[in-house]
Amino acid sequence: MARQRKSLGESLVEEGIITAEQLKQAQEEESRRGLRLTKALVKLGFIAEDDLVSFLSEKLGVPKIELSNYLIDPKIVELVPEELARKYELIPVLKIGSRLTCAMADPWNILALDEVRARTGLVIEPSVAGETEIKKALNEHYGAKGSMEDLIKSIDEKKLGIGADKEIDIKKLKGIVEEPVVIKLVNLIVMRAVKEGASDIHIEPEEETLKIRLRVDGLLHEIESPPKHLQSAIVSRIKIMADLDIAERRIPQDGRFTMKMEGKQIDVRVSCVPTIYGENVVMRLLDASSALLTLEELGFSKQMLERYNKLIIRPHGIILVTGPTGSGKTTTLYASLDKINTAEKNIITIEDPVEYKLAGIRQIQVDTKVDLTFANGLRSILRQDPNIIMVGEIRDLETAEIAIQAALTGHLVFSTLHTNDAPGAMTRLTDMGVEPFLASSSVIAVLAQRLVRKICAGCKEQYEPTKEALKDIGLLNERQNTVFYRGKGCPKCMNTGYKGRISIYELMIPDEKIHNAIVAKAPSDEMRKLARLAGMITLMEDGIVKIREGVTSVEEVLRVTREE
Repeated sequence: MARQRKSLGESLVEEGIITAEQLKQAQEEESRRGLRLTKALVKLGFIAEDDLVSFLSEKLGVPKIELSNYLIDPKIVELVPEELARKYELIPVLKIGSRLTCAMADPWNILALDEVRARTGLVIEPSVAGETEIKKALNEHYGAKGSMEDLIKSIDEKKLGIGADKEIDIKKLKGIVEEPVVIKLVNLIVMRAVKEGASDIHIEPEEETLKIRLRVDGLLHEIESPPKHLQSAIVSRIKIMADLDIAERRIPQDGRFTMKMEGKQIDVRVSCVPTIYGENVVMRLLDASSALLTLEELGFSKQMLERYNKLIIRPHGIILVTGPTGSGKTTTLYASLDKINTAEKNIITIEDPVEYKLAGIRQIQVDTKVDLTFANGLRSILRQDPNIIMVGEIRDLETAEIAIQAALTGHLVFSTLHTNDAPGAMTRLTDMGVEPFLASSSVIAVLAQRLVRKICAGCKEQYEPTKEALKDIGLLNERQNTVFYRGKGCPKCMNTGYKGRISIYELMIPDEKIHNAIVAKAPSDEMRKLARLAGMITLMEDGIVKIREGVTSVEEVLRVTREE
C-alpha cells in the first residue's frame, strides 16, 4: 500500500498539483492520524476534493460518478457488507452480469478492490467519487432496510420531529428533507416506478391519507403509501430535487431533475399544484437512454407500413398524427424522423417538451417566458433552410397557417392534433379557422392512433369473451374461427394480465373525393365514409388484427376505441 500511495503522491507532485513539501506534510498527517493520503491532502487544504476526484479519474482511467444523480438498488447495496463499505469508503452502484461497479473515494486502493472482489465473488470495476458524497450515500443506503414497507416502519417520527397534526415550519422542514431516511424513501418511490415501467408517479394528498399511484401501460395502479405525516417531507424533498421553492405552497410549480439507475438516465419532470389537502405532485419519467423504437416495432401492419413509408419520403406536404394525450403520437413522430434522417436532409423540430434527443436533428424547446412559441419558433425554422420540420403540436390558427405555408413552399411537415380519429383532423383544422382549400391542398395524410396493452407472456391463457363484447367489436359471428387470449394476472404484470403496449392505427390518405369534401366543409362522418371507401382501415379493425394475432384482448381494444 505504501508503494501505491507514494505513487499517487509522486504523480500529484509531477503534475504540479501539489509541491513536494506539501506531499511530505500530508504523509506526516497520514501517519500521525491514520488518514488516507487523499483525505490528508484535502484536510490540509492542499487540493480541493473535486480537483482530486478529477485527477484520480484521469490518471487511473476510471469514470467519475456524481452519486447524487444515481438511484442505487438496495439489492445491489446488499452485495457489499456495511463494515467493508465504510472501511474503504466505497459504495456499489451498478451490477451488470458478473461485474460490479463501485464508487470509491480512493480507487488507487488495491487492497480494497481485492477484498471486495473476494467477499462478493464479482469482478470489481472502480469508479471515483468525492469522499463527502460517498459518506452521504453510505448513510442513506446502509441506514435502513431495502423495501419501502420496511423503511416506512423504521421511521422514527419523534426523531424527525414530525407529526400528523402540525404544520412543519420551513426551517425545520429543510433539515428533515436532508435526513437519509427521507432521501431514501423518495428514491425508493422513483426506483419502484422505474422498475415497474411507469410513465408517471402521482403523489396525492387526501384528508387522512397520502396516496401514491403509478401509471403503468396507461392506467394508474396504487402502491403501498407512506403515512400522512410524511407528506410535507416527501413533497419538499421532491421539490428540492427539482430546484423548486419549498416555501411556496400556494401556486403551481414545475421543475425537473435527472437520476441514474442501473445504467439508465431517467429524466424526471415535476409538476406541483396546491389542493385543499396539500400539494399534489406528478412526476413524468422519461428514460433518456432507452433505444428509439423503429416504425416496424410500433405496431404497423405490413400493408399500412408500406403506405406510410411512401408518404414520409414525399418532398413536401403535411403529415398529421392524431389521438388523445398519451396515445404515443410523439413516439411515432420520432420513429418517422429517425427513418428518414440522412446526411442529405436538414431536419429541425420545435417541441414542448423535447422528450428524447435525436442525433443529427436540430431540436428546439418551446419557451413561453421568452415568447418562443410554436408559431414564432416555426417562423425562425423556415429561415434555417430545412427540408423536414416537426411541430410538436398545432394548437392555434397561427401555427396551423405557418405550417401549411411551409408545406406549400416545398417542406415536409410533421405535426400532431388532438382528435379522436383521422377524418376528424380536417374538421379540427377548419374549426381553427384554416381555409378549407389550404387544408385540402397541404395535408397529404392523417394517422390516428391509440395504445393497447399487450397480454402478459407470463400468464397468457385462452378464454371466451362475453357475447356482448364480441358483438360490440363485431366478432360475434366469428367466435368459432378465432382463438381469444387474455392475461390471467401474475406478479410480473402487477396482476393486471398485461405487460407493455403496442399501437393500433388508422391511416387516411385524402383522394379527390375527400379533397372535395374538405373544401365543401363536409362533416367528419361523411369524410370517414369516403376514407373507408378509399381503403382506410379503422382503429378498431386494426385492433381486431392484434386480437387475432394473440397480442391483445377484445376488452382492451374496446376500452381504447369505444369513444370512436
